[in-house]
Amino acid sequence: MQSTGREPDAVISLHPELVSKRLSDMAWQARAEEFDRLVLASDCELLSSVRIPIRRPVASTLFGRGQIEEIAAGVDEAGAGVVFVDHPLTPVQQRNLERAWQAKVVDRTGLILEIFAARARTREGALQVELASLNYQISRLVRSWTHLERQRGGFGFLGGPGERQIELDRRMIRARIRQIEKDLARVRRMRATQRAGRKRKDIPTVALVGYTNAGKSTLFNRLTTSQVYVADQLFATLDPTLRLLELEGGGRVMLSDTVGFVQELPHELVDAFRATLEEVVESDLILHVRDAADSQMTEQGAVVNDTLAQLGLAGDAAPPIVEVWNKVDLAPQIKSHMTPDIAGSRVAVSALSGQGLDVLQGALQTWLERGLIELRLRLAVEDGKALAFCHERGHVLSLEQLPDCVEVVVRMHGRDAVRFKQREGFYRLED
Repeated sequence: MQSTGREPDAVISLHPELVSKRLSDMAWQARAEEFDRLVLASDCELLSSVRIPIRRPVASTLFGRGQIEEIAAGVDEAGAGVVFVDHPLTPVQQRNLERAWQAKVVDRTGLILEIFAARARTREGALQVELASLNYQISRLVRSWTHLERQRGGFGFLGGPGERQIELDRRMIRARIRQIEKDLARVRRMRATQRAGRKRKDIPTVALVGYTNAGKSTLFNRLTTSQVYVADQLFATLDPTLRLLELEGGGRVMLSDTVGFVQELPHELVDAFRATLEEVVESDLILHVRDAADSQMTEQGAVVNDTLAQLGLAGDAAPPIVEVWNKVDLAPQIKSHMTPDIAGSRVAVSALSGQGLDVLQGALQTWLERGLIELRLRLAVEDGKALAFCHERGHVLSLEQLPDCVEVVVRMHGRDAVRFKQREGFYRLED
């Protein structure tokens, strides 16, 4: 389903709706549109999108017999080669539906994995997607080999008939999974080393999180003047990006752009992307970017909060979280709301036009300055080490060369200021 220069696959998307979990028409429409956008993002030609109520799920097929026959007729009439189902399918259900419809069947998890495989741009991203894909596939080696022949592609590397061959492939997949996990463990260690270096330099990390297509990468580029890939599509960003952000008030933070979240993000992906998401877990501040112009903003925010909780970021375990309501050029009624301790604040911005970014930068500067004190120091002219420390660990507000010394006004954390308290000529600015 990835772009190969050939004609896109003709496909049908199905939206099973369990009567016991019936959604409002607006909520269903939003979910169906999101799923169909995922289908289109996989380089397919969507022929039709069908809502199917299910009174009682069938263990072997999910759908009832009459529904299966009706869908089969629709697939045959449309000439569709792939049927996407907006619902998790067991391996048995997937096999039986493919036999009934004589077409490839892909559930929600398989579709998201397919898109991730097409979008990963770095080796780390590709490894994470491959790990998720293999964990998904290994549970599906129970099907007949003719089915596996149709499924082969992407990360499958499956071939040959019979149970013996299936067991060989299972062994190969497990060996590859172990190798990828070792490679990703090295990535985690490297990231931990980099984070430790930033902490030594007292550069806090601010992570951008949010629902997919909320505008995180556009905001990231606007703040850091970077060129991270941006597109009006779901999951445009998969690979983590870190950039140093120099604030107008003189502070510095490391800004991290991360993969977007989505409803029912497959647990295989959450587990596989844990190395990437550690930048969120270990961050000092989280900016929750929300699409203020989306009618489903409340539901999307709940998905992001649930995913953060899944990562262990809930309650006292979570760093401060600031909500950044993006795209206010399309929702001018949205206003900023700042709280004294920044956690729980809302900043209204437009990453596209730049509206409100000065307020956001001011909020970040205020957060950085918590616990800072302002010092005036008289340093010996030859004391280059102390002056370098002021530049490295604090924000130098002014520097004046006097006949017998250098007078520096610097703002830094109290723990760093302790190093100067025994120096001759040291005094607090207000002293």
